[in-house]
Amino acid sequence: MVICTPVTKLSPVRHKSALSPLVRLAECSGFYRCMNTQRRQLRILFPLTLAALLAQSLRAAEPPRPHPAVVVVIDGLRPDFVSPETTPQLAKLAAAGVFFAHHHPVYLSSTEVNGTALATGSYPARSGIIANNEFRPRLDPQNAIATQAPDMVRRGDELSGGHYLARPTVAEILHAQGLATAIAGSKPVALLHDRALPSATPGVSALVSQGEARPAAVTTALKATQGALPSATERDDKTARDDWTTQALLGTLWREGVPPYSLLWLAEPDSSQHASGLGSAQSLAALKKSDEKLGLLVAELTRRGELATTNIFIVSDHGFSTIAEKVDLAVELSVAGFSAKRVALGGLKQSEVLVVGNGGSSLIYVGGHDAATIERVVAFLQQQSWTGVIFSRSPLAGAFPLAAANIDAPEAPDLVVSFKWQDGKNAAGVPGLHISDLAANSPKLANHASLSPFDMHNTLVAVGPDIRAGVISTLPSGNLDVAPTILWLLGLKDAAQKMDGRVLSEALTQPAPPLTSYELKRLNAQQEINGGRWTQYLQISEVNGVRYLDAGNGEFSPAPR
Repeated sequence: MVICTPVTKLSPVRHKSALSPLVRLAECSGFYRCMNTQRRQLRILFPLTLAALLAQSLRAAEPPRPHPAVVVVIDGLRPDFVSPETTPQLAKLAAAGVFFAHHHPVYLSSTEVNGTALATGSYPARSGIIANNEFRPRLDPQNAIATQAPDMVRRGDELSGGHYLARPTVAEILHAQGLATAIAGSKPVALLHDRALPSATPGVSALVSQGEARPAAVTTALKATQGALPSATERDDKTARDDWTTQALLGTLWREGVPPYSLLWLAEPDSSQHASGLGSAQSLAALKKSDEKLGLLVAELTRRGELATTNIFIVSDHGFSTIAEKVDLAVELSVAGFSAKRVALGGLKQSEVLVVGNGGSSLIYVGGHDAATIERVVAFLQQQSWTGVIFSRSPLAGAFPLAAANIDAPEAPDLVVSFKWQDGKNAAGVPGLHISDLAANSPKLANHASLSPFDMHNTLVAVGPDIRAGVISTLPSGNLDVAPTILWLLGLKDAAQKMDGRVLSEALTQPAPPLTSYELKRLNAQQEINGGRWTQYLQISEVNGVRYLDAGNGEFSPAPR
């Protein structure tokens, strides 16, 4: 049984006092401690009522000439790590612009999923990318694929007529208008932002993705000025790669000027946090290095005389948690009697179970979508101490539908399980622990992709000529709101309003769509099993109908003895 319980609703807002519940709800969560040293210098958002925003949006005023937009993604940055000590550049920009104190990734809270959300402004169900690792039999009939791998992206576009991502990206929308873009990323996720072939976008598309560049002139220039991208193993400190990529954007892609839209994706502190843990000396040093890259970008805009006329968005793709326990889900299912595996040799056969791990969550594919096997797997999961929340393609007791998390894409698995989390602290005193689907000998110390609030809350700061100054916004927001906000500011309002995300009107100085509703919901599901009871919940915030997942967890209470 699934129950949806509205907690509070404001729609429409007609008077000033109606906004105060927003502020109290957001501030009492206890999770956001960042920016405490600057709160006295900032104007909190609550004097700005939703009614005032409505009035502002109705003013008859011509929008100013569009200002360029620059997005800087600091991979894996939790909002509680933003401070004048560790991230002085970012803290300074937050004080000058808007700090979004209740910001969310989409679920799964992982890089490729949120890279796609940032690029398209779409839920995973509509973009088609629901996880970093998925089983796509048309692309590989035996193995899970990495959804950002260049060969998989190109093959996916070939098979779908250019729709590997089912929704257009900001870069694609701008190219159609003849507007130039510059995308540079230390990780291959940058390719998802601009997959266009040079022949299709002459003169408007420039991309550097994990050292690979296009068009040919960019490749030639990079080789002449910077050499090759520094080598790195999967979990090495990637600050050298971030150095190289930052210089590629500032020195080469911006050589002829700052285009209407630029994106810089930094790999740190994500890589160091995975390897050395949250709050470790290595990960904090890596974060400081990323903050320095942000400072270089600001300095370059200043040198060009364009800082005051550029809107900058600094965002992370997801939050992070310390790994409290490692569970090999394929092994657990095999021990329980299922034909479970990580590789489908010869293809996935009827009733076989393929497990595709994504850290804090796993995808489960059942051969032939065998209903009896799926029900048995769910019953098994519901009795495990490490299970958090279960989602299913078909309706099942004690599970939520995939649509509840906006992950019901055409190629979605039969089941998705988010592992359990708790708010305890690690050895460095950083809160947020979760269970991950990993082999026992995995060296990872921290991870993400679960429904823990520490994974499902991330960082967003905006500053620029079209952004309000000195504000902490406590209204829920999400990664899928960044793209429509940028398109709105660039004057492409129809394209912005076709996206799943909303324009972040509360942060803008120019007229924008009105804010009409804010609602908290809680989904609950339960199932009696073997004399015990399985319960799970999903906490949701909605603004103007845009859904943000706050947290979800579950618990099995065995039968009394």
